Amino acid sequence: MESRRDFIKKGSLTLAGLSLANQSLFSFPKTNSQLGLQLYSVRDDMKKDPLGTLNQIASFGYKNVEHANYVDRKFYGNSAKEFMKILSDLGLKMPSGHTVLGKQHWDEQKKDFTDSWKFTVEDAAAAGQQYVVSPWLDESIYETEDGVKHFMDVFNKCGELCKKHGMKFGYHNHHFEFAKKVNGKVLYDLILDNTDPKLVTQQLDTGNLFNGGVKAIDIVKKYPNRFELMHVKDEIEVAGGHEKYESTVLGKGIAQVKDVLSLGKSGGVKFMIVEQEAYQGKAPLDCAKEDFEIMKSWGY
Repeated sequence: MESRRDFIKKGSLTLAGLSLANQSLFSFPKTNSQLGLQLYSVRDDMKKDPLGTLNQIASFGYKNVEHANYVDRKFYGNSAKEFMKILSDLGLKMPSGHTVLGKQHWDEQKKDFTDSWKFTVEDAAAAGQQYVVSPWLDESIYETEDGVKHFMDVFNKCGELCKKHGMKFGYHNHHFEFAKKVNGKVLYDLILDNTDPKLVTQQLDTGNLFNGGVKAIDIVKKYPNRFELMHVKDEIEVAGGHEKYESTVLGKGIAQVKDVLSLGKSGGVKFMIVEQEAYQGKAPLDCAKEDFEIMKSWGY
């Protein structure tokens, strides 16, 4: 099974376009308005039948989705307005999306973002996003402490760019940010210490960090009010896998997800995005439905 990191490194899929129109931004319905699904959870289904898959997601009760596919200025093969119309017709919104901000997007000579990244931000705003989230750091960025600090300054500048479009920039963790130390300092600490919370929020993945040797509940306590977004993910221990832990249906693992969400909500989390990447023999869409029902039973 292709890992999320391999998926990010290779880039995304391109899919057929469907329809178009306009809608007002950020008018989220009250019921389940905080709850969404990361579409990477159903990546193969989105590849085969994007419209049918989105229709099923809406039928489960989700009100929001988060994309993991932006290629050549298109979301799953559709322009920003086209994709927003598709979602709107199904009663869905897309408050956030994942697109990697890399070194190639910052022009060191001009001290400015490349046109490619400016288009990324413009298209995110046109699609109705409130957050542009980068889910990766290239290893070359954290070879030195100065390298981390320099790129966190780029993060802050991206926050300023997003702010001009009525959005906020964010970063989504995997596990290496907690396992890796730079000049004796934990990489995740360096990221948070060198980003302005007013410009750069954090999307805490409640499951990924287990492979980095830490627990989400401890991180939420350590950094209160730093997480406006959460990836809701549970983890189980597996034998013989690529990593020690893999994701599973919510409430079935060891991530103390319910407690983490409770702390997060009181600490300012605005959107809770379910993500499941491993399924233990179940169909991904069935897992997405089960995850929704569990979140609903928890009061979300």
